[in-house]
Amino acid sequence: MLATFKQFNLKPFLEAALEDKGFKTPTEVQEKLIPVINKGKSVVGQSQTGSGKTHTFLLPLMNKIDPTKDEVQVLITAPSRELANQIFKAAEQLASFSNDAVRVSAFVGGTDKKRQIAKLQNQQPHVAIGTPGRILDLMNEKALGTHTATAFVVDEADMTLDLGFLEDVDKIASSLPSRLQMLVFSATIPENLKPFLKKYMENPVIEHIKPKSIISDSIDNWLISTKGKNNNQVIHQLLTTGQPYLAIVFANTKQRVDEIANYLKAQGLKVAKIHGDILPRERKRVMKQVQNLEFQYVVATDLAARGIDIEGVSHVINAEVPNELDFFIHRVGRTGRNGMKGTAITLYEPNDENAINEIEKLGITFVPKEIKGKEIIDGYDRNRRTKRDKSRKDLDIEMIGLVKKKKKKIKPAYKKKIGWVIADKERQTRKIERRAQARAMKKSKKTKR
Repeated sequence: MLATFKQFNLKPFLEAALEDKGFKTPTEVQEKLIPVINKGKSVVGQSQTGSGKTHTFLLPLMNKIDPTKDEVQVLITAPSRELANQIFKAAEQLASFSNDAVRVSAFVGGTDKKRQIAKLQNQQPHVAIGTPGRILDLMNEKALGTHTATAFVVDEADMTLDLGFLEDVDKIASSLPSRLQMLVFSATIPENLKPFLKKYMENPVIEHIKPKSIISDSIDNWLISTKGKNNNQVIHQLLTTGQPYLAIVFANTKQRVDEIANYLKAQGLKVAKIHGDILPRERKRVMKQVQNLEFQYVVATDLAARGIDIEGVSHVINAEVPNELDFFIHRVGRTGRNGMKGTAITLYEPNDENAINEIEKLGITFVPKEIKGKEIIDGYDRNRRTKRDKSRKDLDIEMIGLVKKKKKKIKPAYKKKIGWVIADKERQTRKIERRAQARAMKKSKKTKR
């Protein structure tokens, strides 16, 4: 029997909100951790992007909110403004179905702090969500009353560590009540994060949701060589071939994002760009336009790979192989969400071979493609020479074994059979050699021309 959200005994307003979202069956992380969180236990949840962890903590925590109390009951931090706003929107949607007002507030950098302080003096939110820096500022100003919180969520803990915000989270955690339910969610658990977990969490329930496949089965994962080609032109060709519904182009640096975006704009495409140097207000405006489908093409740094959830992405293009290989999974995970079809295209040069090999070791399979005219066609396996040499080597080893067997004292009929197999193997070897010679001759004729 299929699991449903009914099994969690959620309040009717939460069930109504889930129905409105079209969520029918819980994901694996939700099924495993919602009952644990419901019991008030602290949790370390390790699961990949897109596994449904936001609702994993929001549903059981909002299920316990007492709307009659004018105090902070749940505190949530996220490492980027975009992530904090995503959680805020999800919580706001759930709260909107409650008959009794459940107040949800977002506190992020780049917004009016004075106005927030004035508002907090009149009324405290039940659920406070924000970036570590702004939450800590409001706590230091004695504006946000976090001393009443019964639950503290640290979302995307590894990203919090990477971006240098763990110190702020540490300060927040140290000033919260000691009897506190703490929930930490992370895609990975790096060594540097473990001392923080040990400091604040005693015997937490640790749940690692292993991805069934590294990237969704609904994603076509293509690999295209840009050897001898202009990378920007290739990106333009890909974006204008087959008309993607919504495409994100990822680059490793802000400078490269600017270069690609400027090139595409010069070709007449309407392009949005997202990176850390764009002011928060401008980034928020661009994000709203993207959500409203005012842009068909987005060029971004890895900030968007984990920090931004854009619905309906049909294509992801890696303009270059990411420096951090984990980001490959986060980038590609922007498409093919909720069972929808998606296409991920990675552009690579000969010096990217090692990085591609490392990605393949994660269990990811690429389909080689190339652009011919206005079409994307099947390409050649870049390892075809190595594979051919290996099969030839395997053939040689097999031949040695057969010859040795033939020399042994065995029945004449069996010896005859081995003789036939050896003759057949020799024919195969000669055939492979003739093909190789023919190809070499063809190649030399072309170069002479």
